Amino acid sequence: MQQKKIMLLGSGELGKEVVIALQRLGQYVIAVDSYAGAPAMQVAHTFEVINMLDGEALDKIVDKHKPDFIVPEIEAIRTERFYDYEKLGVTVVPSAKAANFTMNRKAIRDLAAKELGLRTANYLYATTLQEFTKAVETIGIPCVLKPLMSSSGKGQSVLKDNSKEAIEKVWNYAMEGSRGDYKEVIVEAFIKFDSEITLLTVTQKNGNTLFCPPIGHRQERGDYQESWQPCAITSAHLEEAKQMAAKVTKALTGNGIWGVEFFLTPNGVYFSELSPRPHDTGMVTLANTQNFNEFELHARAILGLPIPEIQLLCNGASAVILADRVGEVKEFIGIEEVLQTNNTDVKLFNKPTTRPYRRMGVVLTKSELTNKVDDCKNAAIELAKKIEISYK
Repeated sequence: MQQKKIMLLGSGELGKEVVIALQRLGQYVIAVDSYAGAPAMQVAHTFEVINMLDGEALDKIVDKHKPDFIVPEIEAIRTERFYDYEKLGVTVVPSAKAANFTMNRKAIRDLAAKELGLRTANYLYATTLQEFTKAVETIGIPCVLKPLMSSSGKGQSVLKDNSKEAIEKVWNYAMEGSRGDYKEVIVEAFIKFDSEITLLTVTQKNGNTLFCPPIGHRQERGDYQESWQPCAITSAHLEEAKQMAAKVTKALTGNGIWGVEFFLTPNGVYFSELSPRPHDTGMVTLANTQNFNEFELHARAILGLPIPEIQLLCNGASAVILADRVGEVKEFIGIEEVLQTNNTDVKLFNKPTTRPYRRMGVVLTKSELTNKVDDCKNAAIELAKKIEISYK
């Protein structure tokens, strides 16, 4: 197998695992992010520090390194440039179309609901406070407000009160969390769901689409707090989710792993969101729940290497370790105590600085498939509470 040059755009903890998986397959990786010392930079062959929303800066490093593949790890990129890179012969993962559609909630939601006919929550768009107020009247209370361009739950909130003060508060929060100068939001009807799942979907060069066993997860502030695999789901709902995931990934084109999120309700499965890359809830696969973790699957799909099947090997769970302030980490207290527990692991991301609710690591647990996955999840949650961050 020939070594390829791969440019990773975004160098967080997910990107770090992608770099490791690619290097184990003999590839050369350039990690890019807006700050030096990002997690993936620590393991890549070389790195670049740029503002990825600056199209000219992006063009310069692509011309400098001339990568065979560009692998986006985040949404905050001038993704319209990707079409030009594809014309130059660079493979964008999964594709320029996928990156452009999924970085904008408007594009992906209209594709899913209007073009592909997937079941979604009722929704409207708004570009002003006045339009938002009218959308709330139409959609009803409660409703969910999300900036069209944001990540990790920034600017997302549930509106439960249609008073002028409450509407202005969530609108301002959405504007603060919106990326760049793009000031449009999506207003969604609140779905009363039983649970949320991520269906990791792998599209391959040979045209064969594979699905990982579904992953359950819980969110706060729009960001996941714990995830577990496998999760409880009926065979009918799972088949419905697989059909939806296959439909939308086929429309977006390209090879790689996709994190497709769904709501499970008594009325069926609702499409929620999609990421064309490894998913944060999929970090549970680092507990070796599968024969390949999500990052290894992504690396194989990128390089066009065969993946015969995905096998579930054991139960697993992940629980996040969060910072509670702005600062620098001095040490993590409690690691030794946590690691005394059987079938437990800790992954620290080695981010240079902290901020409130920033994810600094995860606790992983696993157990036999004959055991209850809820026990695994609860163990991960309790163990994560024992780890504290000491600041400089």
